[in-house]
Amino acid sequence: MEQQNYDAIWASVVEQVKTHADVNPSQADAVLARLTLQAFSDGFCIVTADNAFMKGWVEKNFLDHVYRALEELRGVPFTVVLDVDESSAPQTAAPAPRPAAAPQADQGATDATAAPVKAAAPAPRATGAAEGFLNIPNPFARQTAEPEPEPQQEAAPEAIAPEPNDAAEPEAPVAASPTSSMTFSNFVIADTNRIAYEMAVSVAEKPGRAHLNPLFIYGKSGLGKTHLMRAIQNYIQETQPHLKTVYVDTNELVAGYADATAARDTQKSSYKHFKAPYESADVLLVDDVQILERKPGTLDIVFQIFNKLTDNGKQIVLSADRAPKNIDMDERYTTRFNRGGTFDIQPPNVETKVAIIKSYIDEFRLNEGDETLDLPADVQAYIAEVSGSNIRELKSAVTILFMRMKGFHTDTVSLAEAKSLLENHFTGGPSRRVTPEDIQKQVEGYYRISHADIIGKKRSRDIVLPRQVAIYLIREMTDLSLQDIGRLFGGRDHTTVMNSIEATTKRLHENTQFREDLDTLKGLVREALS
Repeated sequence: MEQQNYDAIWASVVEQVKTHADVNPSQADAVLARLTLQAFSDGFCIVTADNAFMKGWVEKNFLDHVYRALEELRGVPFTVVLDVDESSAPQTAAPAPRPAAAPQADQGATDATAAPVKAAAPAPRATGAAEGFLNIPNPFARQTAEPEPEPQQEAAPEAIAPEPNDAAEPEAPVAASPTSSMTFSNFVIADTNRIAYEMAVSVAEKPGRAHLNPLFIYGKSGLGKTHLMRAIQNYIQETQPHLKTVYVDTNELVAGYADATAARDTQKSSYKHFKAPYESADVLLVDDVQILERKPGTLDIVFQIFNKLTDNGKQIVLSADRAPKNIDMDERYTTRFNRGGTFDIQPPNVETKVAIIKSYIDEFRLNEGDETLDLPADVQAYIAEVSGSNIRELKSAVTILFMRMKGFHTDTVSLAEAKSLLENHFTGGPSRRVTPEDIQKQVEGYYRISHADIIGKKRSRDIVLPRQVAIYLIREMTDLSLQDIGRLFGGRDHTTVMNSIEATTKRLHENTQFREDLDTLKGLVREALS
C-alpha cells in the first residue's frame, strides 16, 4: 500500500480519536500527527514515533484511544505495534548544541536594551538528563501596561483596510526583536514541561503545520513559557534565517494599539502601521495573551492579524497564564486560540528545583570564572523546599547568597544564614510551616464539605474526591508519614492513604482542570499562612 494511502488511513484514525469524549482534540491533533503509519492490514498495524519520549507519551495518553478508533472504523479488534523510528524525525541544518554563556544583563524577555547573544540551536528531539530551567529573566524587571483605549475609539473598518499608497511605509522597530540568551539547549527538561518542550521544538523545526498552528503554551508565571518562545525564535533565526520571526509581549501590543488610536485623527494609516510588522511575520510569538481580557479594541485587531497569518500558513505561537477556555474573552477568540496544539507547563517538584539550582550555580561559575563557587547541599535543599512555583525566584535566591558570600569574602554560607537572608524572599513560599490542619481547612472550604465528612466513613464521590485531595496535599506539603496521615482521617491504614495518593496523581496526569484546582488549593493554603 502506498504511503499516501497510509497517511489517509492514519488521518482518519486521528479524526476518530478526536471524537472521543475524554480526548482533547487539539492535543490529539498535535501529538498523533507526529506518528507515521508504516504497515496496515485488517486487525494489525505498525505505527512509529520519532523518539522514545513521544512513543512513551502516546502509550500513556492515547494508545487505548487508537485501539478503540481502529475498531470503530474497521469493525474488528486491532493489534497495534508502536515503535521508534528516529530517521523520521524532521531534519534541519542545525549545528551541534554548545553551552550558552549566562547573560551579563538579561533584563527580561521584553527588555530591548539587553545585549543580543548568539543563540545555540538545540539538538532536535533532545530529552536531556538534567532537569530545570536556565537563564530565567530578571525577576525584578518591571513591566507596565498602557491603559486600554475606550472601545468607542476603535477604528472604523475603512481605517483598518490596506491603503494602496502605504506599500513602502517603514515597519515599526518591533519587527527586529532582539535575540535573547534563551535557547532549547539551556532549557532543562522535566516531566512537568517535557511535552510543551517537544511541541516547541517541533514548531521551530517546521513552522506553519496546521496541527500546531497556533501553538498555545500555558502555565503560571515563571515556569518557562517565555523561555520556550524565545528558544523557538532563536532556533528559527539560526537555522532558517530567511524566515522573519517577531516576538512581542502583549503589553507592547496594548501600548501600540493605544498609540495608533491616539494618532488616528492626524494619520489615517495609523492602524495599518501598527499591524504591518506583525502581518509581515513568518512566525509571530505573542506572550501573555491573557492581558487581552476586557480589551476589545486590541483583541479585535490582534484577531485580524491572527487570521491573516494563519490563512497564509504562517506560524502563531501564544502563551498565557491559563488555558484558553479560562481566559475571559469571546468564545470565537478562545476557539481559534485552541484550534492548534494546547499544552501546559506545570510547576517543578522539589527534586527538579534542586537540579535547577545546580544549573544556576554552574552559570555563576561560568560568569565568575571560578569553578570553586558552590552552595552547601542543605542550603540548596532548603531553597527548593521553601520556594514557590515561580522559577525566577530560585535564581534570585542563589544570586542573593552568592552576593553575600562575595561581600563578606567567604566561600560558603550556612543554612542559618541562608534562612535569615531568604526569610521573606519567596512570594509563593510559606511564612510558617504548613500543618495538616491548614490543608484540611482549605480543602473543606474549597469543596464545601464538613470536617466530620472529610475524616469520616462516607464514600460518596463528593466526599471521596476532597478526602483524596487533602491526603495528597498533606503528603506533598508536609513531612508526615503515611501512617500519621491515615490517623488524621479516621484511622485509615497506610495502604488506603497510598491508594488515595496514587488516584490523585493519576487524575493530575489526565485532567488539566483538576491540576488547576490543586494549584489553586496550594495557593489558598500558602495565602492563609502569610
